[in-house]
Formats: sequence, structure tokens, C-alpha cells
Amino acid sequence: QVQLVESGGDLVQPGGSLTLSCAASRFTLNYFAIVWFRQAPGKEREGVLCISYDDTITHYTDSVKGRFTISRDVAKNTLYLQMNSLKPDDTAVYYCKTDGKSGRCPYYPGPLASTPYWGKGTLVTVSA
Repeated sequence: QVQLVESGGDLVQPGGSLTLSCAASRFTLNYFAIVWFRQAPGKEREGVLCISYDDTITHYTDSVKGRFTISRDVAKNTLYLQMNSLKPDDTAVYYCKTDGKSGRCPYYPGPLASTPYWGKGTLVTVSA
């Protein structure tokens, strides 16, 4: 079974930086594609970034290009979302997600967004 746990969310001022963690259990995350999603208050969940098994990164949200990136620590079985130059519009609950089958990032994350087995997410609040 796939189990992913998000952590690292915090209150941060505009322009600040934050790194979120996605810890895996019951499987080794480097074999699979992992998608970072976020859900802002009152809005639908959206895909943000994805990393494939070969570390290819796919951007789904244009507003985070050049500001967010993904990295892996294989020894810790953990994925990181590095966020810089944060804006108030980045305020959301952030989730990591995989289908547990594919090593390639999906062309469009919509179908994955509607599947079950989500973690609790971690809240990022960007405010002065």
C-alpha cells in the first residue's frame, strides 16, 4: 500500500521561502512519479509539480515556474518541495500524491486529483 505524509507547512511572509516534505512508507518513492497538489480556500485542488522516476520535472501551474522545484532524498525515502519568493496566492493546503503504478508524470493531473487515499496535507499561509 502507498502511504505519503506531508509536513513542513508554516506561516511565512511574502517573498519568503519554505520547504515541504513528503515522506513515504510501505513503498520506495523513487520508483514512481509523485505529484504535488494544492488546494486554496474555497477552490478546487490543482496539480502544481511532478517528478518522474528519472527526476524529470513537469510543471502544471505556470505561476510557480522559477519559484518552486522538487528534489528527492532516496536514503530518507522523502521528497521535497522547495518554494521561494512566496506570494499570498500560494496560500493553500499542499498534498503529495502518486498512483503507485507509473514512473512517468501524467500529462494532465486531473484524473489523479479525483482518486482516493489522500494524506492530511500541510498548510502554507503566506501573509504579512
